[in-house]
Amino acid sequence: MKKSFFPNNKIVIASHNAGKVREIRDLIIPFGFEIASAADYGCEEPDETETTFEGNALLKARFVAEHCQCAALADDSGLVVPALGGEPGVYSARWAGENRDFNVAMAKVSERLTPDMDTRAYFVCALALVCPDGTELTFTGMCHGRLQFPPKGTFGFGYDPIFVMDGQMRTFGEMPYEEKKLYSHRTEAFKKFKTFLESC
Repeated sequence: MKKSFFPNNKIVIASHNAGKVREIRDLIIPFGFEIASAADYGCEEPDETETTFEGNALLKARFVAEHCQCAALADDSGLVVPALGGEPGVYSARWAGENRDFNVAMAKVSERLTPDMDTRAYFVCALALVCPDGTELTFTGMCHGRLQFPPKGTFGFGYDPIFVMDGQMRTFGEMPYEEKKLYSHRTEAFKKFKTFLESC
């Protein structure tokens, strides 16, 4: 593995979302990195001002990499509903309000989807890696499915209780983490990240 990318063999996960940090940590640990989170460094989250998942992921990774002086990996993800013009999209977390109450966000999706509207949706995960040597890379994964209401399940986080992946009968919220990670958009993005690590 190129030392210029990871000079101290450490990656800081640029997130304060406990669910995301857990999923990302579990996916990175097998590669032998020392893992820390932005919260471990007392690093606040920057405002997400970009209009794409990739742009916001890079923004967060750059901010944390500069603050921590080591490689940073950021995730920006969200739910895209074509029938709602792509919303909530990059604003998925903001739909949950200041308290990050995703029951509020899921209710908002339900209210805006009238009975005659297409319920197809997909999750997007963009990973951005920013290294001390100036390297910047992004890896994007998607997971397609449909929405169902009312929400079901207590596993996962975010919009998981209303999302049913293509080929499945249960929501992500009804899937234990070990099962969900076999299919998720985050896992798809990490497959590409893994290919990059293996090529170093």
